[in-house]
Amino acid sequence: MLEFRTTNAIVFLACVGLLATAYYMEYVMYLEPCPLCMVQRIAFVLVGLTCLAGFLHNPGRRGRISYSIVQLSFCVIGAASAGRHIWLQNAPVDKIPECFPGISTIFARNPLFDAVAIVFSGTGECAEISWTFLGLTIPEWAMVAFVCFAFAAIYQLVRIRKTHPKTA
Repeated sequence: MLEFRTTNAIVFLACVGLLATAYYMEYVMYLEPCPLCMVQRIAFVLVGLTCLAGFLHNPGRRGRISYSIVQLSFCVIGAASAGRHIWLQNAPVDKIPECFPGISTIFARNPLFDAVAIVFSGTGECAEISWTFLGLTIPEWAMVAFVCFAFAAIYQLVRIRKTHPKTA
């Protein structure tokens, strides 16, 4: 069975690898990230930083529960973003929203909450499929990663209950 710190280290390193891949695709393969890609990147950063903090801190029972719940929350946000992205890529043409300017322009021209709503809803450019690997698109791979990371957080929560029973 994997220990709390080992699980966190594995998830952290996986997030670093995924982010390195994303930047490779952006700066070497010249695949421009859409707004939903950026949200997924932020979610990977947050999951990775939570795992790094959990690894370095190595807390007791309550801290482990807290880290696992926070990690799971960021995984849910990332999976929701990836799910919306997958839906946009498979939506009929008449259901795809218009293309908007880049993410920095969206935030510069709109109030904060409107800009966040626009980014989370996705834009027409999010519907483009510019790369696949083993038949899966970038957001589908992101969904696989978020689901795996969510299972890691759930595993840690279940393991905490078995290895650190609540004392009276």
